[in-house]
Amino acid sequence: MDLTRNQFFFAGLLCLMLGAQFKMVESFELTPDFTQFLAERTGHPLAAVNSAIQTATQSDKPPAKKVCRPPDWLGWSLISVGSVLVLHSLGMKKPGG
Repeated sequence: MDLTRNQFFFAGLLCLMLGAQFKMVESFELTPDFTQFLAERTGHPLAAVNSAIQTATQSDKPPAKKVCRPPDWLGWSLISVGSVLVLHSLGMKKPGG
């Protein structure tokens, strides 16, 4: 399958917007349910601790929340890859032409 001009342009815009998003935020706080989901899937000891705490407190919500801090270089690299993809798409032939 060949990638068309429109697909390169869309991928470039997506990378540009995602890079701008990573530059604007300092950290992401995951929900307790998703934190528990990640801990169970990766075999992290947090899953066992949360299960014990939930049993002891009779709670159905996990108490821990994970905070993700993206590195500075991630936003800049996504912005640069996105701009290269957009410029490349503008240099390609138009579809059907």
